[in-house]
Parts: sequence; C-alpha cells; structure tokens
Amino acid sequence: MDTITAKRHIFSMLDVDGDGVISRQEYLARPERAAEALGRTGDDPLLIVARAAHDQVFASMDADQDGRVTFPEYEAWAGEEAFDEVCRPALGSLFDLADGDGDGHLDRAEFTRLRHALGNPADNAGAAFDALDEDGDGRVDRDAYLAEIRSFVTDGSSAMARALHARAHG
Repeated sequence: MDTITAKRHIFSMLDVDGDGVISRQEYLARPERAAEALGRTGDDPLLIVARAAHDQVFASMDADQDGRVTFPEYEAWAGEEAFDEVCRPALGSLFDLADGDGDGHLDRAEFTRLRHALGNPADNAGAAFDALDEDGDGRVDRDAYLAEIRSFVTDGSSAMARALHARAHG
C-alpha cells in the first residue's frame, strides 16, 4: 500500500460520519469510545491522559484551527514528525487503556476490543494480531504496536497491513 492510500484509510476511519472532514468532536470521541469498550470510567487516570493527548493531536492536525480537518490538511500533516511528536503519545494512551493489567502488552481479546472501538473492522483483528505477535507468545508489545502504526502512516507499509492485504486478496 502506498502512503496516500494509507493516509486515506486512516482519514476515513477518523471521519466517523463520512462527511469528508474530521471534526474536533469526532476525533476527541476516540478515547471515550475506547474507554467505554474497555470498561474504563470517565475519571480513570489513563482516560484523562488519553483525552489530553488527543486534544494535542487535533490542535496539531487542524492547520487553520477551524475545528475541522480536511483530507488535504491531514495529508500535509501526517508524517514522521507528527507521529513522533503527538500521535505516538495519543496512540500509546489508547494502548494503555486497553492494557488491562498494565504489563505493556495486549492479549488477543484486548487488542480486538481496542481495534473495534477505534473503527477497525472486527473481522480483521485476528490477522492484524497475528502479524504483530511475531514471537507467537499470544501478546502484542506496546512498542511494536506503535512502530507498526508509524510504519503504516509514514510509508504505507507494515506487517499488519501486509497481513490484512494478503487476507483480503488471498
């Protein structure tokens, strides 16, 4: 998958209502949806961290500060610098919400609940998990998870994306 296709894929997941823009409300609902799906309450310290991290991402992404991110804005913004500075902490905060025992790993059930809460199709969670569980221990490591997403965002490839593409076309 090329970078533009990867960015379009991510943009369409973030544009929950499909109107062609990511609203501030849509984006800031991500940690809330994840927390609800993962059984976390509104006063959970991890949710508070996730909210703040997502607020920073949206402020960074919304170049003209109009409360809406168009695809051209997103496309120009998404890349290595944006990922490293603001996306990694936000995505890490979602991982942490899903990590029920706080051990830095997600099991298959935690991973599947997180992916579903974030708008990924439920039917491909198994292939994505298997691609990330390189050592076959039944767990996905936080750093490996974030590295795979970074690779997908910045160059359109990752083991997870390749596994999903192979499954869809296999």
